[in-house]
Amino acid sequence: MIRKIAILGSTGSIGVNALDVISRFTGGKFEVVALSADTNIKLLSQQSRRFRPKVVSVSDPELVNSLEKQVPRSTKVLSGTDGLNAIVSRKDVDTVVFAISGSACLMPLVTAIKNRKRIALANKESIVSAGEIVMRLARKYGVNIIPIDSEHSAIFQCLEGRMEALRKVYLTGSGGPLLNLPAKKFNGLSQKFILKHPRWRMGKKISIDSATMMNKGLEIIEAKWLFDLDQSAIEVLIHPEAIIHSMVELVDGSVFAQLGVPDMRLPIQYAITYPSRFKGIVKRLDFSENPELTFRRPDMDKFPCLGLARKALKAGGADPAVLNAADEEAVKCYLEGRIKFSSIPCVIEKVLGRYKRSYKEEVTINDILDAERWAKEEARRLCYH
Repeated sequence: MIRKIAILGSTGSIGVNALDVISRFTGGKFEVVALSADTNIKLLSQQSRRFRPKVVSVSDPELVNSLEKQVPRSTKVLSGTDGLNAIVSRKDVDTVVFAISGSACLMPLVTAIKNRKRIALANKESIVSAGEIVMRLARKYGVNIIPIDSEHSAIFQCLEGRMEALRKVYLTGSGGPLLNLPAKKFNGLSQKFILKHPRWRMGKKISIDSATMMNKGLEIIEAKWLFDLDQSAIEVLIHPEAIIHSMVELVDGSVFAQLGVPDMRLPIQYAITYPSRFKGIVKRLDFSENPELTFRRPDMDKFPCLGLARKALKAGGADPAVLNAADEEAVKCYLEGRIKFSSIPCVIEKVLGRYKRSYKEEVTINDILDAERWAKEEARRLCYH
């Protein structure tokens, strides 16, 4: 059976790796039906000429004319949210890889679920902001959401057939580039240093989130919704070697871990081939090259974003959406040189503190979107003054 795939965000790190995985398999296992990108039409056009998708989409409508001149004549060019919704609604697409970063993923994800597509999800923000809504819809429409994040992919794999016996999950993280530095030195570091992750090559936003450990905070919220867990059952462990990607502990004390080299193509391949397993394309794990696997608990004072994420999750409602949106804007302002690195958690905390909650029994998508817009505006105002 041929998997007919759409990749939203094909020019980013996850999208590029997904296409690399697909290209390694011959014999008609995959067909790339659709691709989308933000503004990188040069790379999108190159991908289109290689994989010959039926349709591509770009975020800015003003780029359509230029893109049409660069893609094959048989490829239709769309734009904006309407373009993404059209892609995930196509009858000739059965699997959608969500590699878009940020909250722009939410509405296309909802549309894909309602169209009963298999979801390979690399976007944290949609689950962080609207996890309860998204997972409720997935259950209603009988849709599988297979996580691509290495940590959640590991938990997903370890939990198969064991959910009823689960006691706790351990989200592992390398600790990022600042793990062994005192907080007082953070503001003296260059962006280049902070963006250089010791184990993974990632985009700028997720690299900064890794440095603040907000990435791990968002993963706590994501794990809560993906696996229907109480927050108390989710623990974070620093694991600098990044060989164990996460673990689950069962009620009898048994612990299952998923191990592998730090290469995002491994969880991507698993997500797009699930429930099958194809022959691996990444380097095999050599235990003799990794004689030590070490762990430690995170320093909550040094990395306050972890505590802010737990606080937002406990508050519920639209608070996680506010947290996520404030983080997006604060990181953007840091990268633009408007605030210091240490100001990122300060901005997020202030935005959360100023958010006026509407205590509804059930938060809607519109509530989430309104909260995100407010949080971004408030964070921007704090960063610019």
